[in-house]
Amino acid sequence: MSRLIDDLNTLHASYVDAINAAVTENDPARAEELAAAYDTDAIAMIAEREGRTHQLPIRRPATPDTPLRRLVARVTALRAA
Repeated sequence: MSRLIDDLNTLHASYVDAINAAVTENDPARAEELAAAYDTDAIAMIAEREGRTHQLPIRRPATPDTPLRRLVARVTALRAA
């Protein structure tokens, strides 16, 4: 079995690529959806690896502040300028 951190890094990289593609296609809504999906997928991966799937779904703030969401917000603001 691979290490959790390696799998999380791979997951993150794939989402960054997909978000960059959405931004390139001028689709900020899709980029935001992908950022939210990353949060869900990363949490699920961690819970599964740690045997805590019984705690899912984890309730998150309505507008969580994550690195990918901040990236999307910055790129959206730059594109709008």
